[in-house]
Amino acid sequence: MIILAQVAALVGAAVHLLAFVWETLLFRRPSIHEDLFRIPTGDVAAVRMWAFNVGFYNLFLGTGALMGVALWRAGEDTVGRALVLYTCSFMLLAGIALFVSDRMAMSRPRGAGLGGAAAQCTPPAIALIALAAA
Repeated sequence: MIILAQVAALVGAAVHLLAFVWETLLFRRPSIHEDLFRIPTGDVAAVRMWAFNVGFYNLFLGTGALMGVALWRAGEDTVGRALVLYTCSFMLLAGIALFVSDRMAMSRPRGAGLGGAAAQCTPPAIALIALAAA
């Protein structure tokens, strides 16, 4: 179960690192802000600071999970496991918040954010369940 938890944490890290790239580095591309996030080009200037900042949250979560797994695999069980538990809990809770905001249709049509919420919640949920079972 430990290997499953570590692999799921790494998948969660990859999701968040990809989100960093989209939100911080590539956000002004129409294929990202319009097609992926459903933000009209006319609204990009208004939400760019938000996207940039959220991108860095995702960078820190992703690198935290990577470091947790790396430390855990290097024999630093307590520190590595604590980092994985914290970052995966944060990812899961943030995904739940994304799901709730989607259900409330806060910025897009209801249902448009379900894929993102599932991508954000599923890997850390698997990691946390595997850790609880280990």
